[in-house]
Amino acid sequence: MAWHDDQARRDELYRDPYPLYDRARRTEGLLYVPEFDAWLVARDQDVREVLLRAEDFSSAQALLPDVPLSEAALGVLPRGFGPRPTVVSSDGAAHRRHRAPLNRGLSASRVAALLPYARTCAEELVDAFAADGSAELVEAYARRLPGMVVGRLIGLDPAAVHGGYRAEELLFRPLSPQGQVAAAEDVVALQHLLDGYVRERRERPRADMCSTMVAALAPGDAELTLEQRHELVTSLQNLLIAGFLTTSALIGTMLLHLLGDRRQWRTLRADPSLVPAAVEEAVRHDTAIQAFRRTTTLPVTLAGTKLPAAATVLVAFGSANRDERRYERAGEFDITRPGNRQHLAFGYGAHGCPGSQLAREQLRLTLELLLRRMPGLRLDQDRPRPQMRPTLIHRSPQALYVTW
Repeated sequence: MAWHDDQARRDELYRDPYPLYDRARRTEGLLYVPEFDAWLVARDQDVREVLLRAEDFSSAQALLPDVPLSEAALGVLPRGFGPRPTVVSSDGAAHRRHRAPLNRGLSASRVAALLPYARTCAEELVDAFAADGSAELVEAYARRLPGMVVGRLIGLDPAAVHGGYRAEELLFRPLSPQGQVAAAEDVVALQHLLDGYVRERRERPRADMCSTMVAALAPGDAELTLEQRHELVTSLQNLLIAGFLTTSALIGTMLLHLLGDRRQWRTLRADPSLVPAAVEEAVRHDTAIQAFRRTTTLPVTLAGTKLPAAATVLVAFGSANRDERRYERAGEFDITRPGNRQHLAFGYGAHGCPGSQLAREQLRLTLELLLRRMPGLRLDQDRPRPQMRPTLIHRSPQALYVTW
């Protein structure tokens, strides 16, 4: 019973962390939060300081599971590949090594070349439900478009792309013991599928991100070693999760806030030139990646709080983006807000998101498409208010029922 009570409190906190953030920003120094087992870094200035001091605040434990894994699930995972450090969980030269192929694969020219395909996919998805007068947009659109786009970018088929959801569910969603085992088996199957792609790209490279990563992380043309395969599979799985689940979450949350305030939607409908500003305000106001962990590498003082070596801090981008010291009316959602591109929704410093431009473009084309095709779009008033998923990773509504 105590475990269920703790989980319920944790879920409530994860569904709406903003009251905690407000309290942490008003607290002198840092606030220790037992539910996170970490010191909460909540103010914009302090978050930026941590992200710029990468040598003092390691990313090695940046992404830990939100839920404990059962022994049965832990027994399944060794049949697959990894875990190994990725661009998210490495520092210094190792981080630069992992990031280099991402920078190349997500260059401005690569993103621009993807946009016609992304627009075609978006149109086809909307065509499938446009005549119905109602839809649930998370499943019908938000969970599908980014997967199609990142699949084309990486060079994977849809089955491999959508397998990334199972990894997220295993690590960041409360599942029954049987559910964890099933998710772990799906994750292992995904890893073996990715291993097949990796080995095939070694033999026959293509003009895709998978080939770019193989060439960068395992240079040469010799047969891949088992260790190289472990690293490549782990990196590709990370790219799947980061590359489309983040954008999926942003689409859902952006539409939730725009449609939840009719004034905002009407303003945007009257002036579509505000679309880029609406995108920036949406990701500032309620970003998908709420926080990442960092671990001190030596004794440090942050915001007046003395921390020993090996202390864990939770760097809350979602809180920094509502810091009253940086933004007037910080808690309000306002698409006409000036200068709102300075947010931290896509990180900052060495670990800033290399895919931020691709995410922004998908958010923009989504709004342009829905404004044109469904100007009367609104939340379905016959449905309960959308509920947020209980997670700080890929924060989004569980469902988004709309009518037009």
